[in-house]
Amino acid sequence: MSPEAVNSFFSLCIGFAFAGMLASGYQAFARRPAGFGLLNEGVVAKAFAAVPFLVFAAPFIIMRNTLLGARVERRRFEFVMMATVIAGFWSLMSGTFFLMTLRAAGVLA
Repeated sequence: MSPEAVNSFFSLCIGFAFAGMLASGYQAFARRPAGFGLLNEGVVAKAFAAVPFLVFAAPFIIMRNTLLGARVERRRFEFVMMATVIAGFWSLMSGTFFLMTLRAAGVLA
């Protein structure tokens, strides 16, 4: 396996782990699951503050909603696969950003 492939896989895993951590932390704090409905909150400042949170928590939310919809609504395989690819790519990008931030801060070599 090439070093680039290992780095991409590590970024993907870090992205999903970070998204799960954020969504689980929100659920523990707010006592309700995180969702894209946070953008529809009444106060503009509150919805604006939810954007950075949702940027990094989105892969977990997408996969949670997709897997729940596949079980409850019997969604087609193509829809589930497309949502998985989107969540995976989003996780790869957020994980890459997270790792780049840690490298810039000097935490990682």
